[in-house]
Amino acid sequence: MRLRIWLALSLMLAAPGRAQQAPPPKPAEPGPAAQASSQKASVAEAARRAREQKKDAPKARQVFTNDNLPAGGAVSVVGGAATGAAAAATGSAATALAGQAEDPDSEAAWRKRFAEAREKLRLAQQERDILQRELNLMLTQYSPDPQETLRQEFDRSKINAHTEKIRQKEAEIAQLQQQLAALEDELRRKGLPPGWAREP
Repeated sequence: MRLRIWLALSLMLAAPGRAQQAPPPKPAEPGPAAQASSQKASVAEAARRAREQKKDAPKARQVFTNDNLPAGGAVSVVGGAATGAAAAATGSAATALAGQAEDPDSEAAWRKRFAEAREKLRLAQQERDILQRELNLMLTQYSPDPQETLRQEFDRSKINAHTEKIRQKEAEIAQLQQQLAALEDELRRKGLPPGWAREP
């Protein structure tokens, strides 16, 4: 009996110690209703801020496309045909003055002439290179048609035609090189700076 009392007493004394050692209860988390109301408030606040920014922003200009052009009548033009005619006359007068004002012995004119001559030469050389590659392919490729192969072995018409094109293109390149050299000689004879002949 003493043992039972002793156990009961020790349990009662130990119970308040355990109660003190137990962790404090967690605070209650807000329920879904509280979260929804806070989200609604933040969304409403964001919408208010967006409206205020939109009021402060400048209005966008209207862009016309094929979809929003008026389909019915003619387009109204303010200023009429007189403005267009005056602008055309002014533009043609300006180009005429620019043509008269440009000195044929100016640096810009000479550089333009040399650039055009070099461009023609470069294009002719590229065309010749392409023709040469095509000829090389013709010489190494074999036709799957045996009759075509036999015909080309005897008359070589395609290869001969391509070779003739290459020869003509090389003659054109030689002529363009002579024109470029003549242009350099003309520049030298006029006593103008030789640097104008160089590429920029």
